[in-house]
Amino acid sequence: MSTLDARIPAPVRLDGPTPHLLIVRAPYYADVVDGLRDGALAMIAASGATGDVLDVAGALELAGAVRLAARGRRRYDGYVALGCVVKGDTDHYEYVCREAMAGLTAVVLQFGLCLGNGLLTVDRLDQALARSGMTGGHNKGAEAAVAALRQIAAARWLGSA
Repeated sequence: MSTLDARIPAPVRLDGPTPHLLIVRAPYYADVVDGLRDGALAMIAASGATGDVLDVAGALELAGAVRLAARGRRRYDGYVALGCVVKGDTDHYEYVCREAMAGLTAVVLQFGLCLGNGLLTVDRLDQALARSGMTGGHNKGAEAAVAALRQIAAARWLGSA
């Protein structure tokens, strides 16, 4: 399935207390990441949840910021990681994509966090723009917010939240 034929995600309603999420974003490609953020916030609001936004320097800092937030004084039920890495002419793209994704996976598994991953890894900027717009239902930020909310629902159902 591609982005163009993906179903539009529906808001997720959760029983119990209002979920509070943290969106951690790496705004290197501001137009793309702003669109992802807008999609995530719209989905969070449509789901009856609340959210905060924290910016970090880049994709490699996303996992570390999620980990810092998890041990911080502010309480979050879930996290949404947003960013964009566009392929260039060097191997740097491969390393950043691999390590950023691995870092997010590691922090989720190690600390049992509910996270929606909205880190785009694309060949061209136009691909990222197509996945971050507010029209057509193809906003990967909204999809990442739904993923985080569904993880929160699963954690609550399993009694681990």
